[in-house]
Formats: sequence, C-alpha cells, structure tokens
Amino acid sequence: MSDNFGTKILDPMDYTSGKEILDEEDEKSQLISDEASTNIDSADLYERTVLSCGFGKFQVILLFVCGWALASDSVEIQVVSFVIPSACDLSLTSSEKGWLNAIIFVGMMFGGYLFGGAADIKGRRFILIWSMTINGVFGFASSFAPTFPWFLILRFLSGLGVGAAMPILFSYFVEFLPKERRGPMIGFVASFWMLGNIITSGIAWLVIPHIELGGKIHNLHYGSWRIFVAICSIPALTSAMFIFLMPESPKYLQKVGKYESATEVFASMFKMNNGSDTQLPREIKEFRESYEYRSREGEESEVIDADMCTFCRVLTSICNTMSKVFQTTLRLFEGQLRWTTLVLLFVWFTLSFGYYGLWMWFPEIFQRIQHGGSSCGGGDIVVNVTHSNMTCEETVASDTAVYFESFIVALSNLPGNAFTILVINKMGRRLLLALSMALAGISVFFFWLVETRTEMIVMSCVFSGLSISGWNSLDAVALENYPTHLRSTAFGVQAGVGRIAAILGNVVFGQLVDVHCSIPLLLVAALLFAGGLTVFKLPKTDQESLN
Repeated sequence: MSDNFGTKILDPMDYTSGKEILDEEDEKSQLISDEASTNIDSADLYERTVLSCGFGKFQVILLFVCGWALASDSVEIQVVSFVIPSACDLSLTSSEKGWLNAIIFVGMMFGGYLFGGAADIKGRRFILIWSMTINGVFGFASSFAPTFPWFLILRFLSGLGVGAAMPILFSYFVEFLPKERRGPMIGFVASFWMLGNIITSGIAWLVIPHIELGGKIHNLHYGSWRIFVAICSIPALTSAMFIFLMPESPKYLQKVGKYESATEVFASMFKMNNGSDTQLPREIKEFRESYEYRSREGEESEVIDADMCTFCRVLTSICNTMSKVFQTTLRLFEGQLRWTTLVLLFVWFTLSFGYYGLWMWFPEIFQRIQHGGSSCGGGDIVVNVTHSNMTCEETVASDTAVYFESFIVALSNLPGNAFTILVINKMGRRLLLALSMALAGISVFFFWLVETRTEMIVMSCVFSGLSISGWNSLDAVALENYPTHLRSTAFGVQAGVGRIAAILGNVVFGQLVDVHCSIPLLLVAALLFAGGLTVFKLPKTDQESLN
C-alpha cells in the first residue's frame, strides 16, 4: 500500500521495524520539501525572465490595450445611470430604475465567476476576446430595446461580458510585469476606469440633451438616449480587436506546460523593448532549457469522443470546463487560502455596496435636486422630477447641466488615481486600501447636510476621489494573494460577491430613495468603515513574486 509519493504506508499486519518507518517518513518529507523548493525556484526563474525582457514599448502597448478594455467595461456599467433620467419612453418607476441599475451587476456576477474560472483553464486571451465581444454586441443591441423588460434582458447579457473581462484583465496584465513594477502599473491601468467614466459622461453631455437626434425605425423612436447607448458599445468591440493582436500570458502558458510558447512570448517582449537585432538574454535561454525536457505535470487533457455531433462536443467541453471551474473554486477555501479568501470577500462586499450604491444614483439625484428636491438635509427627494408644464423630452433637453455635473464628478477620480500610483509601493497596499475605505465612509455622513446642487457635486467628488484609491489597492491585493492557477478564479469569485453587493446597494436605494436616504447612507458609511478595518487581517503582498 503506497501514497501519492510512492512511499510505503504501514499496514497494521506488517511488522516493519520502527527504523524503516522513520526512514520512509524522512523520504516523504524530503520529497515534499523538494516540490516546494521547485515551485519557489520556478516563480523566481519566471520573475528573473520577465525582468530580463526589459520594460518599455511592449508594456506601454499592453497598458493601453488592457486600459482601453477596462475603460470600455466602465462605460458599459455607467451607461444605465445616464439612461435612467432620460429614457422617458420606457416610463420607469423608481423601483424599476433600481433594478435597471442593478441588472448589469447580476450579469457581471455570473460572467465574472464562470468566465473568470474558465480563463484559468482555457487561457486569458481567448476568454478576454469573447467577453469583450459579448459586452459590445449586446450593449449595442440594447439600444433597440422596445420595452423595459427587453432593455433589462439585453443589459444583463451585456453584463455577462463585462463581468467576464474585469477579473481576467488584471490577471492578464500583471503576468507580463516584474514585481517591482506591479504596484504602480496596476494603478496606471486602473486609472483607465476613470477614463471610462469621463467618456460616458462626456458622450451623455454631448448627445442625450439633443432630443432632435434620431428618428423612427419601424415603430420605435430611436432617440438621443438610444444613440448614446449605441455609441457606448464601440469601446468594447474595439477592445476585442486589440486583444486579438496581443499574445497569451506567458505565466499561463508556463502553468499549462506550453513552455516553448511562453519562451516565444518572452523573446517577442524582449525584441520589442530592446530592438530585434539584440541578442536574447541568458535568463530567457535558461527558461527554455529549464523546461525543455519536462513533461507536462498536473494537467489532464480533455478527451472528447470524435464521433460525437458538433453540439454534443461543444456541450461536453463546456461541462468539463465548468466542472474544473467548480473544483478550482473549492481550492480557494482550503488551507491557508481560506482566511484570505473570506476576508477579501468581505472587503469586496463592503466597498461594492458603498461605492456603486451611491455612484450609480448620482445622475438621478442631480436631476432631482435641479428640479426642486434635496438629497437629505432639506427634506425628502421629490418623486416627480419633471416640470408640470414640460414634457419628459423637454425636461431631458433642459438637463444639460446634469450631465456636465456627472462629467465633473468623473474627473474627480484623477487625483485619487495619481495618488495611488505615487504611494502604493511606499505606503503599502493594505494601509492605502484601509484608509481609502474609512475616509470614504466618513465622507458619506456629510451627504445629510447637502441641500444645493453645488454642495452635492462637491461631496460626490470627495466620495469618488477617496474611493478610487481603495479600488486600485484592492485590485493589487486581490491578484497578489493567489497563485497563477487560481488567480483569475479568485478574482472572479470576489468580483461576483462585489456584484451581489452592488445589486443590493442599487435595489436598496431604489426602494428607499423616494422615502429618505438616511437609512441607505448610514448602511454605506458603516459598511465602508467596517471593511477598512478588516483589511488589516490580510497578509502583506508588497514586492512578492507571483506564485
């Protein structure tokens, strides 16, 4: 009888001497030690190889490709918040507005988990291309939705693509970077989220108030807000094309045993950064030689009967992948990773509930204040936001200031992004994340004092500026705490819990915004502060090699 290490296990009927048993246990312990040492050496060799490729043109191109994809996700999330105060023909109630804000997060929850896990099995680049395509195609299709239920369904499908892309993008991005550059570069790529906010609010400002745009398509009035939705699908579709031109992550290729392909990626990176005529560094040659004679370990090939029909083969492949995703997910809650995963899930929940619960309602609140209401301090927000002597379309046309104000709030993320890039390595991921969440939670209390549009803009800018540093830090922490074969799955699971929190935040605001915002604001403040304190339970990951 033997175990996985090939060593003999004592049988109750076997009278093996005590010395032999101890020798066998020592041999087993040595094998475990050797395996751990091999993993450490592998991570170190990978880091040295990435470092030898240099830092230059390739990383700059990668930054803009991944950043543009992240910006396109930001655009798709923000679209609905600008549609809500302008889609008069859908005749939305406050409750329906809450669900419309929330539905994309429902799609993101499923997309982030299913596709995020699939990226650890099928590859980062492959899943990214499909996710951005799904995002763009259904986002564009939603501009033709004739009724609220159709719009809800199509935004859900668009959300699948958004949720799929976000966890994979960060995993894909960091696996091309040396550890000394990861913190600031994650801050740089995360700042493209702000660019997406600016693009969305800028397009809304330029397009939606012009109600004379568009015309009749069959029985559908294709007005300015529908044109706005269609334009906002362009970033996702172009992102899919850009990612198609990029290579697969060498870290993923190493993990699945495609060492020659990983070496070719390293060689391409080096030549792009240093010139095609420059001789390859010793580290890339060592990487190739280190794995040249290794057999592929720990990876089972997917066996599918060739005689199956095409649909059956596709279905079988999907089922096999989902089974592996589920098995990978269970590993997040085993051993030392269990506590880290639970803490990160709580932090994602609190930050997502607070941030999206407020952010997605800013344009609607701005409009309500402009037409005679207040946020909290001066009384309940008015329910009817249109003037009695104006049609809904005329009200939208007069609300140019609402979209300009949202544009200003989007710009407020710039200082937070710049601050993150400058201090994330010096201050550390944990401390920056904790301070950001705690200060954002404190700032929420001041929303009770808001009575004018100007005050609302100022407080919205403060809240957004403080929150963005937390998001940038959380992205780094969430990525660096997991090994390669679990990284995208872990990020997808955490993001999925974040989407649940975002759904709850938007539904809570949708149900209570016509009553009084004291209760949801108190919840936001308390959760953000609690999440900030919990961050200190996480291990430090600054300057650590990717496993």
